[in-house]
Amino acid sequence: MELRQSDKFYHTDRSIVYSCQYHVVFCPKYRRKVLSEAVAVRLKELVLSKQADYGYLLIEMAVLPDHVHLLLDVDPRVGVNGVVGKIKAFTSHELRNEFPWLKQRLPTLWTRSKFIASVGAVTLAVIQQYIEDQKGV
Repeated sequence: MELRQSDKFYHTDRSIVYSCQYHVVFCPKYRRKVLSEAVAVRLKELVLSKQADYGYLLIEMAVLPDHVHLLLDVDPRVGVNGVVGKIKAFTSHELRNEFPWLKQRLPTLWTRSKFIASVGAVTLAVIQQYIEDQKGV
């Protein structure tokens, strides 16, 4: 089940309610500008196709010639690092098979690194104060 409150996604089942969104950035090896329009279109299709299998919801995506931005809603029972690893592995395999010239330009499509930041509706300071205030209750 999915609830949406003021641009925030809340998921629930019998034992958990969660809302976990992440901004993810990753780059092609050597930051090469290989994500052409055709590759970008196919990359978007591939990322969308694995949402249910990998336990995430794609909220937003931007593909630039030398890097990718994803805004993902991820089930915390699955974990964002594992999801991003699966996305990178799957898309690398598929894109390199569909666009053989990528194999000629790069030993692997993606770098090993990635940027992941949680996205929240409130600041860290607000949460810290809320928790501190609970001590008096």
